[in-house]
Amino acid sequence: MKLLVISDLHANNSVLDKLDAEFKACDAVIFGGDFAECFKPETGKSALDALCKKHDNIFAVLGNCDNEAFMDELENADICAEKSLVYFDGLGISGSGGGTYFTGKTEFERSEDEILEDYAVVENAVKENNDESLWHNLILISHNPPKADIVDKVNETLHAGSQKFTDFIKEKQPLCVVCGHIHEGVGIEKIGETTVINPGALGEKGSFVLLEIEKSSDGNWKVLNAELKTAF
Repeated sequence: MKLLVISDLHANNSVLDKLDAEFKACDAVIFGGDFAECFKPETGKSALDALCKKHDNIFAVLGNCDNEAFMDELENADICAEKSLVYFDGLGISGSGGGTYFTGKTEFERSEDEILEDYAVVENAVKENNDESLWHNLILISHNPPKADIVDKVNETLHAGSQKFTDFIKEKQPLCVVCGHIHEGVGIEKIGETTVINPGALGEKGSFVLLEIEKSSDGNWKVLNAELKTAF
């Protein structure tokens, strides 16, 4: 399965046209949030409409620049992964949007606990099915990154990720985590066995990731390749 991983469009909708070949070649699109331009939440709708024209299979969360009520628009477009557990060709996908508290001035800021609570739907499914392997066959989408070496790096001395999210990843070990939010934290790294991806700000840097995964003969998914690329 080939996935196009993007985030932080920030209403720079024309950049999507530069990825037409990638949209055509992928099976699904993972979007890590921030449809809208910062402090201009009204720009989110045009970005959503532009993205939805590019592919039939999109899984997305809100960013901190998106108004929380904008989740209704994602639901109407049938691309919302927030507070949900959805399946695509047997692959589990679950999401949580917004960013942790910082300035208090962007549209959707939350506590670390509130962000993690959105994944309770997965824990409930694990308990109902008595199947811990669900976590290992799951992509988590979180606009806010975990505390890590690369994906939350603002500069040489400042890391803005969530330690609680990192601890959560270490415990659950999902197949992959897709985040965004920190434009400088572009990269791919591992937390335990989990591949963690911050594709960077598509709208600002033109960066994205091509992710290829495969279901093994034992029924479990594995990451074959994750490659960082740029549209500019």
